[in-house]
Amino acid sequence: MSFITLVRHGQANSASRDEAGYDKLSPLGWEQGRWLGGYFRQAGERFARVYTGTLRRHVETAEAIAADCATAPMRDERLNELTYFHMAQMLEEQHAIAMPADREAFVRHLPVLFAHWRDGRIEGAPETFQAFESRTRAVLEEIAAGEGRALVVTSGGLIGMAMRIVMGLDLPAMAHCCLAIENSSVHRIQPLPSGLALTQFNALPHLDTPERQHARSHL
Repeated sequence: MSFITLVRHGQANSASRDEAGYDKLSPLGWEQGRWLGGYFRQAGERFARVYTGTLRRHVETAEAIAADCATAPMRDERLNELTYFHMAQMLEEQHAIAMPADREAFVRHLPVLFAHWRDGRIEGAPETFQAFESRTRAVLEEIAAGEGRALVVTSGGLIGMAMRIVMGLDLPAMAHCCLAIENSSVHRIQPLPSGLALTQFNALPHLDTPERQHARSHL
């Protein structure tokens, strides 16, 4: 059994309001990734395996980190993000719940979207909430069963679901976790005989200096 280090991708194209437009790192996102990679090397962090989703922002973040690993990153679509923009558009069309225009509105919107999604009230959603939970659980358990420390570059929604699985969170608490997760943040899970245990959440050691405080971002 091996430790899993989850990393949320660096800042993406936050001005976009669709999946394709959002899916690339901003200049700040590239910088966040490079700083995190520098921190890992300074701390002597070596990984036996590196995984990413298949989204561009995951792959670019892993490239920026350039982790000390003997093998190339493995891409697994089970690590991809939920399709938030797509479902938010469907929620607006089907229930007249407007897409958020700023972070404050997003904070109110996300728990509402999650509740509609879980309850099957977003007709035609690309996947069910239960399928998203199942694929997250499956990929975490598979990676945890492998040999050596694993670095996993993914998205905030999947990390939030991982927290739900590991900590037994209800839906509002999961939504709060997702809202808290910052770009390029570090989260660690330790496999135990009784299951997966959280040992670190939303750490930003590579940005924890006065001159880098400006580089913290959520969207």
